[in-house]
Amino acid sequence: MRNMLVAAAAVIAFASSANAAEYKVDPEHTYPSFVADHMGLDHWRGKFNSTSGTIQLDREKGEGTVDLTIDPASIDYGLDKLNDWAKGPELFDVAKYPTATYKGKLVGFRDGVPSRVEGELTLHGVTRPVPLDIVMFKCVPHPVFKRELCGAEAKATIQRDDFGLDVGKEYGIKMDVGLEIQVEAIAVK
Repeated sequence: MRNMLVAAAAVIAFASSANAAEYKVDPEHTYPSFVADHMGLDHWRGKFNSTSGTIQLDREKGEGTVDLTIDPASIDYGLDKLNDWAKGPELFDVAKYPTATYKGKLVGFRDGVPSRVEGELTLHGVTRPVPLDIVMFKCVPHPVFKRELCGAEAKATIQRDDFGLDVGKEYGIKMDVGLEIQVEAIAVK
């Protein structure tokens, strides 16, 4: 009887862990992007072209984690001069702060789909809480790799001066920045 209970417990433990999966972020389909004030005249949009990381997801238990690393030197405004300036000491100072990270927990699951990420952004050497609202989330079988592929879009607003990025504040440029993060990740196994 004892052996049957131990075997049953092992099967239950395996079955519940089988629902948890690790996903590798696809850097060719993942773009943290942003929109920021440009002297009250319009908004500048940009994105980071190099992001890596992993996502742990257990839809049945309603839990998961996000761990992303963003390369600030991959900044892309669509204007080379602005990209070069943004990498310098007045804004991102990529020589001193070569990476930005976002680490968080997936929360607010409904029917296996998370609605938020409660996490922290480390940018320019400063770490602050930045919750993300997930506005799209879906997993499908990848047609080529035959593994699960998940995609999501998440949004938030940050105050860039909270991260020491206050250039232009003295001229009245608004410090709020809208974030949109498009991410795709494929199951490791």
